[in-house]
Amino acid sequence: MHNIDPSHPIRLAFLGCGFATRLHSKTLGKFKDVQCWYASRSAGKAREYQAKYRGQGSFDSYEAAIASPEIDAVLIATPPDSHLALTRQALQAGKHVIVEKPPFLSSGDFDTVKALSIEHGRQVMVAENYYYKPLLATLRRIIASGMIGEVLFLHLNATKTQKTGNWRDDAALSGGGALFEGGIHWINLMANAGLTIETVEGFRPGSQDGAERSVQVVAQYREGAIGSLLYSWEVSTIFQGLRISRIFGREGSVTFESNGIFRFVRGKKIRFFWPGLSDIAGYRGMFQDFFRALRSGEAPAFNLDLAKRDVELIEAVYESIKRKQL
Repeated sequence: MHNIDPSHPIRLAFLGCGFATRLHSKTLGKFKDVQCWYASRSAGKAREYQAKYRGQGSFDSYEAAIASPEIDAVLIATPPDSHLALTRQALQAGKHVIVEKPPFLSSGDFDTVKALSIEHGRQVMVAENYYYKPLLATLRRIIASGMIGEVLFLHLNATKTQKTGNWRDDAALSGGGALFEGGIHWINLMANAGLTIETVEGFRPGSQDGAERSVQVVAQYREGAIGSLLYSWEVSTIFQGLRISRIFGREGSVTFESNGIFRFVRGKKIRFFWPGLSDIAGYRGMFQDFFRALRSGEAPAFNLDLAKRDVELIEAVYESIKRKQL
């Protein structure tokens, strides 16, 4: 696997200039050893992003960024239907790839990408920041410690009101409905909280027409616990997304704000965590791990196999919903 020399900056090109690029540019602005370029189908927009985020340069097409000898890695921040083709092009051009979630439209696409990654000696990483959230690390420690005893139920509340009116409303571009486009974050959290999912089933409330905007996922864990996830883009919530989730054990429970603002543990010990807002979303930790991997040649903690599993779980949820509609 080709490594990026630790004495050289990592030269990263964003493919696409939208919300994800704005978000990541703010995080990467704090990394001294990373230089950013911006590519868009609009040369003016690429220049605008370069100026706003103090980038090194801009490109008037994705292809130009991929072909440039100045670039070590690309971050694909375009709609999901283009991810596989751009990943393929970038790997064939000798670039490392970071791809936004949802990464690929099918779990089978991961096999293609993994083979190309090995063939060209370049890494492919999925920008799943929830895996790096301090909240998730805390939940794993609590469950592993036995502080609340045997876990019986895990309930995640991820309801909110989200306006779209863009590519997210087109299943051909987004790859699915709300669960695939945004709920994949919560599937990741559900699958990495310290228990092992064996089966999942989905339930869709309300109208069954078009792509779903609300869904309930029920999971059976190998350890015996039952998990549930409520994910919605059409439920009114306080402060546009302040929600409470719970984990129940035989000897106590964990109550936490779903994004990780606070956590309260009642069990063998009573503890209250108020971690603050520093990297609450996990972006800094995610990029630190990714850049370590690019310099060392090792896989990141959140690897392609874990990313594939998340998509497989969503595919299983969709299949179970489809069966109920027959």
